[in-house]
Amino acid sequence: MSNGDEKYWYNLRTGEVEFGMQSASVDRVGPFDTADEAARAPELMRERSNAWAEDDASESGWDATGPVGGA
Repeated sequence: MSNGDEKYWYNLRTGEVEFGMQSASVDRVGPFDTADEAARAPELMRERSNAWAEDDASESGWDATGPVGGA
């Protein structure tokens, strides 16, 4: 068994937690160590996406209202 077969995954299409790689890779995110972590996948993805967007904006000289220092 590969390592992913012994982990939990979140199925984006069905919204269900799966143990092992049951669905097509395009439909699942993970792996997660626990079913509870996998169930929180949509929330974790939102949090990470927001953090990445903030980092990108900061690195580009932007803040929430536009260019830093106005322009």
